[in-house]
Amino acid sequence: MNSSELRSTLALAGIFGLRMLGLFLLLPVFSIHAKDLPGGDQAFLIGLALGIFNIVQACFHIPLGRLSDRIGRKAVVLWGLSLFVAGALICATKDDLLWISIGRGVMGAGAISAAVSAWVADLTREQVRSQAMALVGASISLSFAVSLVVAAPLYRMISLSGMFFVLAILGVLAMLVAYFVLPNNRPEVHAQQDSLKVVFLRPELMRLNVGVFVLNATQVAMFLVVPRLLEQAGFPLTAHWQIYLSVVLLSFVFMVPLLVYGEKKQRIRLVLLIAIILLVIAEIIFTQAASVTLITVALLIYFVGFNLLEALQPSLVTRYAKESKGTALGVYNTTQSIGLFSGALLGGYLMDSLGNVSVFAVGAAMLVGWLIIAWSMGEMPARATESKGLATKT
Repeated sequence: MNSSELRSTLALAGIFGLRMLGLFLLLPVFSIHAKDLPGGDQAFLIGLALGIFNIVQACFHIPLGRLSDRIGRKAVVLWGLSLFVAGALICATKDDLLWISIGRGVMGAGAISAAVSAWVADLTREQVRSQAMALVGASISLSFAVSLVVAAPLYRMISLSGMFFVLAILGVLAMLVAYFVLPNNRPEVHAQQDSLKVVFLRPELMRLNVGVFVLNATQVAMFLVVPRLLEQAGFPLTAHWQIYLSVVLLSFVFMVPLLVYGEKKQRIRLVLLIAIILLVIAEIIFTQAASVTLITVALLIYFVGFNLLEALQPSLVTRYAKESKGTALGVYNTTQSIGLFSGALLGGYLMDSLGNVSVFAVGAAMLVGWLIIAWSMGEMPARATESKGLATKT
C-alpha cells in the first residue's frame, strides 16, 4: 500500500475497532454490574441490554450502507458516530437497565460497518484491498483481545458509567479523524447503482453472505464452550485473556503470508478454501481437546482461518458489488449480525440438549456445508488497470 492508502486504512480500521470495542468491552463485566441495578434480577433484561446493540445494528446496515452509496461515506460515518456518542452518554448518565438498553440501542443504530468497509474499498486499489481489509479485520480481533485484558481493571477504576464516558470520548475522537483525516469520497457513479434485489440475488454475493453467516454463527457458538474447556483443563478464567491475546497476535504471523500469496498469485479462491478447511480442523480438534495445549493449538488454527476470511470476504464483496459497494456490504453485515444472533441461540440450545461436544460437531458440519458451496466459486478475473490517482482523491 502507498502512504495515502495506509493512512486512510489505519484511520478507518481505528473507527471500526472503536465500535467493536463498544460491543466487546462490556462482555466480561456487564452481567456482574447489572445484578445491582433496578431490574438486574431479571436475566431477560440483562440479555436485552447486551444484545440490543446487534439487533438494532442489523436493522440499519442495509439502509445506511445504501445511503452511503448515494450521498457519500463521510456523511454516513459521521452520523453513525454521533449516534454512538449519544448512546454512550445515555448509558453513562443512567443507572437503570432500561435506559442502558435504550442507550445501547442508539449506539447500534449508528451502523456504519458497511459504509466504513466501502470507504476502505473506495480509497484502495484492488491489488492491496485484501491487505487493507485485513487491517480492518485485525482491528476487530484486537478489540476483542484488548477488551478481555482491560475490561475488569478499567471497571474497577472508573465503574461502568466511566467506561461509557470513555467510549463517548473515543467516539468524538473518531469523528474528528473521519472529518479531518479522511478525504471526501463520494461515489462517482451513484446514479447507476443496482437495485437492492439485484444485489441480494447476485450469486457471487449470495455465496459470500452464506459464508459470513456460517462464520459468525459458529464463532459465537464455539466461544460459549471454549471458556468452559479452559476452566475444565485447569486454566483459571482470570488468565484466559493471556491465551486469547497470544493466539490472536500469533495468527497474523501465519495469516499474512497466505494473504499476500493469494493476492500476488491470483489464488484468492484457493486461500479462501484453505481458510475454511482450517476452521473445520479447529472444530474437530476441539471435540477432543482436554488440555490447555490442545485448546491453544485449536484456537491458533481457528484464528488463522478466521482472520483470513475477515480479510478476504469483505474484499470480494466490494469487487463483485462494483458501484453498489455500500448496499452489498449492508446486506453482508446484516447477514453477519443475524449469524451472531443465531449462533448464540444455536450454541445455547446444543449445550443444554446434547452437550458441549455437539457445538463443535454441528459447527464442523456447517463449515463443511459452506466449503461445498464455496468450492463452486471461480477465481477472480485479472484486475483491470485502475487509474493511478485512486487512493489520493480528495
